[in-house]
Amino acid sequence: MQFVLDVPPKTWFRIETAGEAALESQLMQHAVEKYFQQAYDEAVASYAPPANRRYIEQSIGRTAHIQRTMPMFMTLRDGEGKGLATAMLPPEGESEAHFRPIIVGPNNADPFPEHGEAIAALGAHLGLKLEPARCYPYRRR
Repeated sequence: MQFVLDVPPKTWFRIETAGEAALESQLMQHAVEKYFQQAYDEAVASYAPPANRRYIEQSIGRTAHIQRTMPMFMTLRDGEGKGLATAMLPPEGESEAHFRPIIVGPNNADPFPEHGEAIAALGAHLGLKLEPARCYPYRRR
């Protein structure tokens, strides 16, 4: 996981691998692993190495392409490492107008009442407006 932002006493990290996504799914009791794997597979399939590269150099730039192309998956943790919220956000540089952010707590619970300030801080850090009505998919109307 990659450190993203400190919002004391909580910290946001970016989930970077399928193994981390699997651990997040297990810890939080939701399906982030499935969505991470789908996004990863789509990003890998969309990679086209430059034609002028030798065979041995075909994968240069692949990892950067994957990180730019797939959504950002984030986890909010407390000081003990306890999972508090998981976020699926637009790929870097993409507007949330074209991608619906999703943020859920353990067991797909609404994380906004308890962690709204930390979510807002992440949104400000990334230049996104992370509002409960748009980001929490299970909100009752």
